[in-house]
This record gives sequence, C-alpha cells and structure tokens, in this order.
Amino acid sequence: MDELIEYGPFLAEGFLENIKLSLVGFVVSMVLGTILVIMRVSPTPVLRAAGTIYVNVVRNTPLTLVLAFSALGLSDTLGLAFSDVPRTNSFWVVALGLSAYTAAFVCEALRAGINTVPMGQAEAARAIGLTFMQTLMLIVLPQAFRVVIAPLGSVVIAMIKNTTVATAGGYLADAAANMKEVFDTTGASIPIFLGIVVAFMAVTLPIGFLTGWLARRLAVAR
Repeated sequence: MDELIEYGPFLAEGFLENIKLSLVGFVVSMVLGTILVIMRVSPTPVLRAAGTIYVNVVRNTPLTLVLAFSALGLSDTLGLAFSDVPRTNSFWVVALGLSAYTAAFVCEALRAGINTVPMGQAEAARAIGLTFMQTLMLIVLPQAFRVVIAPLGSVVIAMIKNTTVATAGGYLADAAANMKEVFDTTGASIPIFLGIVVAFMAVTLPIGFLTGWLARRLAVAR
C-alpha cells in the first residue's frame, strides 16, 4: 500500500493518458465507423467492397499489430508525423491506430442496427423523392444509433481497456507502461495492480450502466 501512495501520482499521470487516448479514439472511431457503415450499405459496389474488405481485415487483425503498423509503417517508413515532439507524435499515432481498429467494430454494430429498421421506411422515403444519403441520414441512421446504444457502449468499454496496449505503438506514457516501470523499480505488484484495476473500473462501469439505461430509455418502439 505504501508503494501505491508513493507512486500514485506517477500512475495517475499514465492513467490520464489512457483517458485522453479513449476520448480521441471515441470521437474518431465513431466518425470513421459511420463512414464505413455508409460504405457497407451503399448501392455502389466498389464502396461496398472497400468497406467490407476493411472491416473484415481489421476485425481479424490483433490490435497490437495494428498499432505496430501505425508506428513502424505509417510513422517510421512513410514519415507520417503529427508533431515534432516525439511523445506527442507517438500519442497521435497510437490514437490513429486505435481509432482505425475500433471503427470496424462501430461499423458492424451500426450495420446491425440498420438491419432492424423496417425496409418499408426506406421504400417510403424513396417514394417521396429522398436520395439514398438523405434516407440514410434522416431516417435510418438515427434509429440505428438508438437501437445499438448498448452494443456501442460495449465497444467503447473495450476500446478503453485496449488503450493499455499503447506501448505496442511506441507510446510509453500510459498507465500500463508506468505500472511496468514501477514494478521494475520496486518489485511491488499486487497493491499497484489492484489500484490500476479499480481506476479502470471506475470509468468503465458507469459507462456500462449509462448506456444500458439510455438503451432502455431511447428504445425504438416497433
């Protein structure tokens, strides 16, 4: 317990980086996931094929490999840089990889929600002259988002936990990296490990309860 108190600020600093990664990943993955689901249900075969290939490849690739590709492939080989500061650049490289990975799961959750919307509503929209995008954005997607609030909550929770593998993308300032450094320094494990577990539970449990409540509150009546 003394080690947890002594190294608490150092561990909290790393945990805050996990929260920052989660917030950026949430926003970007929701945007990318929405774009991907539009591609997957698009009447254009090329867009459907591109969306399907992306989702199937990314969903079946370990996150550590996605982050390693972001760091080694995009950053080191292709020279993609977000900042001249190494730590800041590593943060955004990891955030990009995490968002690209999570977007595939967001896409599939939304596609499941779209499949629950009765076809008659889309047909009625086309009958009154709405385009595909207008039908999707005004009628189908709003209902799909309401249907999949709980599944999206599970995706977000998984993403928050996935930030602990940020070191695979070269980011050495998150909670897991700081915890390992403390372990190497002190040899203490159980109190520090439990402290990190409690910190993550303090974030993920409320999200689970909130999304469950919202799913019941905003359920679409059929």
